[in-house]
Amino acid sequence: MQRILLIDDHAIVREGFKRLFDGAEGFTVVGEAANAEEALASARRLQPDVVVIDLSLGGGSSGLMLIPLLAGIVPTAKRVVLSMHDDPGLVLRALDCGAHGYACKAVAHDELPDLLRRLDEGCIVLSSDLSMPARSSSPAPQLTERECETLRGLLSGLPVKAIALNMGISDKSLYRHRANLMDKLGARSESDLPRIVRERGLLLDML
Repeated sequence: MQRILLIDDHAIVREGFKRLFDGAEGFTVVGEAANAEEALASARRLQPDVVVIDLSLGGGSSGLMLIPLLAGIVPTAKRVVLSMHDDPGLVLRALDCGAHGYACKAVAHDELPDLLRRLDEGCIVLSSDLSMPARSSSPAPQLTERECETLRGLLSGLPVKAIALNMGISDKSLYRHRANLMDKLGARSESDLPRIVRERGLLLDML
């Protein structure tokens, strides 16, 4: 019997997946958590066999940051990401952080129990709408909070003046931030940014 800890900031989502596992042979949900603090405390107390982790957690916490922390608390537990995002770069980031698998919520209700059963085979497991993404020769860049804010503004499609106003800076400062950001990401033009965000797994940083 695989003992599962569910981590998702939406109670209705946790309830849906709890019912899914309750109706599947070989699983039992031993705990739930809505944020990183609850997740770490529950993992330490319950010592689950599998931890199912949403990437977008409330309170400014991220499932990506949580994965290695869980590995330190329950190193024998399998860690599987459950997300609405299917970006190849984000999948790679999750695996690099220590995830044993990645499933998209769009197909999870049909596939998740079988996916978790395959964890015992010792391989990385992915839902059917994903394939193992090619690893880029360039690692995902580490963006500062100001760079993330600039990138969010640029991706919004708002005019430069509106973005600068929202950020509380001058147009000149925004142009400087944009130039630094594009150089850091290797973008030749602003139109390259959406593609780079997807390929480098930076989408979660933009939420």
